[in-house]
Amino acid sequence: MGKPVEAADYHDLVRATAARASPDGETVAVLRETPDTDEEYEATVYTVPADGGKEPRRFTAEEGVDAEPRWSPSGDRLAFVSDRGTEGTPQLRVVPATGGESRRVTDVVGGVSDIAWSPDGTRIAFTQTTRPEEREADHDLSVDDDYEREEPDPRVHDRTVYRAFESYFDGGRSHVYVVDLTTETVTRLTDGDRDYQFPAWADDDHLFYAVKADVPDPDDTIEFDIKRVVATGEGGDPEHVATTTDYAPRLAVAEDGRLAYPRTPPRRAAMRQTDLCVFDPTDGSETVVTADLDRSVGRSRSMAWDDGDLYFLTPDSGHVTVRRARVDDGAIDTVVGDGHATAVHAAGGIVAVARSTASHPDDAFAHAGELTRLTAFNADYLAEHDIGVPERISFESDGYDLDGWVLTPPDANPDEEYPLVVEVHGGPHASWTAAGSTWHEFQTLAARGYVVFWSNPRGSLGYGDEFTQAIAENWGEVTMRDVLAGANVVSDRPEVDEGQQFLTGGSFGGYMTAWMVGHTNRFAGAVAQRGVYDLASFYGSTDGAYRLVEDDFDALPWEEPGYLAAHSPATYADDVETPTLVVHAENDYRVPVCNGELFYRYLRKQGVDTRMVRYPREGHELSRSGEPAHVVDRIERIVRWFDGYSEHHDANPALDRGRTDGLSAEE
Repeated sequence: MGKPVEAADYHDLVRATAARASPDGETVAVLRETPDTDEEYEATVYTVPADGGKEPRRFTAEEGVDAEPRWSPSGDRLAFVSDRGTEGTPQLRVVPATGGESRRVTDVVGGVSDIAWSPDGTRIAFTQTTRPEEREADHDLSVDDDYEREEPDPRVHDRTVYRAFESYFDGGRSHVYVVDLTTETVTRLTDGDRDYQFPAWADDDHLFYAVKADVPDPDDTIEFDIKRVVATGEGGDPEHVATTTDYAPRLAVAEDGRLAYPRTPPRRAAMRQTDLCVFDPTDGSETVVTADLDRSVGRSRSMAWDDGDLYFLTPDSGHVTVRRARVDDGAIDTVVGDGHATAVHAAGGIVAVARSTASHPDDAFAHAGELTRLTAFNADYLAEHDIGVPERISFESDGYDLDGWVLTPPDANPDEEYPLVVEVHGGPHASWTAAGSTWHEFQTLAARGYVVFWSNPRGSLGYGDEFTQAIAENWGEVTMRDVLAGANVVSDRPEVDEGQQFLTGGSFGGYMTAWMVGHTNRFAGAVAQRGVYDLASFYGSTDGAYRLVEDDFDALPWEEPGYLAAHSPATYADDVETPTLVVHAENDYRVPVCNGELFYRYLRKQGVDTRMVRYPREGHELSRSGEPAHVVDRIERIVRWFDGYSEHHDANPALDRGRTDGLSAEE
């Protein structure tokens, strides 16, 4: 018997969050991320032979957070972004491929992201977000040592979307820059009150980028113009290349100059599938390479060209797969079909993938005819602990065949029954696999003695356009039927105590948790996390996600307030009897904390057993990339809440215990 998985083990887990093949296909650069302290992470670049013949070696210093490793076109250098020694402002660094100390080549106020090497290897393009006064003073080119960015007091907003994730824009706009690596001179290529993003080199002298379309309110559109500009900042007005609609239109350029970019249909875009388009500058033609593929491009928009083929990710029937489009003949095949891929890159005949499976968190892999595992960062941890492998199940709901997974306690006694935890994913147009970011949470619940069930109800990606749009104008009822159909199948299993079921989920999963406890009393306890509980207040306080209401419900709060109220979980708070913990993050600008406050107060006024847990400094990504201590605390509080209402656990309800009793925070 190994050790049981615990929430605090999060501090020991490592993830490969990026994998980049060198131009010759010989080496893969891997970004290795792990918690460093209770508040911070360490992210370091490692390199490993693409054939897996040697152990990965650390390539950059174990200090700060590195990101975006990028090989130079000749493979002689590696560029990356790091906040090492910069008080949290990411800057660009370059290091020889043979190793040694990296050289910092920027000192800009807005931080560096989206880096891209010029084909001749002499320059690197990037973006940063700066305010007009900072650009006027050239702080975006080289910041003065004594300059300190101050927060506005008061904040004055004149934009439809004025904050996102965990921060306010405060007048900032994203612009495109180029740094000359010989002189370390930074040149600004764009300016003005638009966001310019995702630079990609067309050739040694020109760059492509995407910019919000020239409409009266650029915040209120997902239309982007793709333009080509002279890389020196001179040469006249940029040339318009194409127009696309998407939330994050990342660009990728092939060796022959063809440009790939995503496109999402603008009508009710939040629940539509995303295609990949290719623009050929030789004749000005555009090809939709995924037109016949009834699957959406992955949300990360991770894609790469190699030898005329375009590689990309797609959610697909409970996996996130790596696909290859042979653009010349229109054929699409699957390169890596199982597991949960999070990033893909290709060069020199090697496809590099960051990927998790049911048996391990994210590691790096290379594919060259067959799949080779390059890293096993958690090998010692996995060998020492009892790790369960989920069982994939199929079930039916309203004539649809649905996928789900069941994870039982690793030491389960076949003669005993165990309580069931039902987990609901966010999105709503996302998808779950047997792996992914929830791996540790589900393993912890199983180790604590719960059977864990999760599924992809209608609305999920990866099952075709019709399936994704099946919850249009009816999030709650349709999803509830699907989730409970699966829970019914699982609760009929002999190892499950049908009378002891628990419920949780985050974001849209929080919405569904609140919806279901307002429509059924089958659950002994629930944890609603960062959920949308009132659609009207969500519409008015969220970032660009307000389009979810417009797209999925085809409604506006001032036109159909009663309709949106009828689809808001908070409306049914007076029917809730289930003990419900409310979890939210204070800097969550995707689903602002006011939604959690509202639902918590409604439950309190109804006399429901409830408590609200608020995490300072955290945003919507709390469960995936929050401060390590907060990630641990959240899982522990979920377990403790369920334990307190479980007949299978000798624990008092959390409300009868101290606020930190039994949690790592007490130790």
